[in-house]
Amino acid sequence: MRFTERERYFVSEASVYRLLKAHDLITSPAFIVVKAADEFHSKTTAPNQLWQTDFTYLKETGWGWFYLSTVLDDFSRYVIAWKLCTGDLPP
Repeated sequence: MRFTERERYFVSEASVYRLLKAHDLITSPAFIVVKAADEFHSKTTAPNQLWQTDFTYLKETGWGWFYLSTVLDDFSRYVIAWKLCTGDLPP
């Protein structure tokens, strides 16, 4: 984070990992990665059978951190609730 704030460049964690791995400076994780399925085994057939939620951190330069939480209905794909909050990023 210090590099990002000081130099005004963003480097993703995945990019850093790929570079370190390419130069044999890091090993692969010692666990098996399970891929997510393309769809649920039991598909929804009507609204309100399954909700999904997501929490996103957003940093706006000069304004600070924002947190967006959303609830999505799986069947209709509509956002049924959302809330935007401000505050400091947790340590």
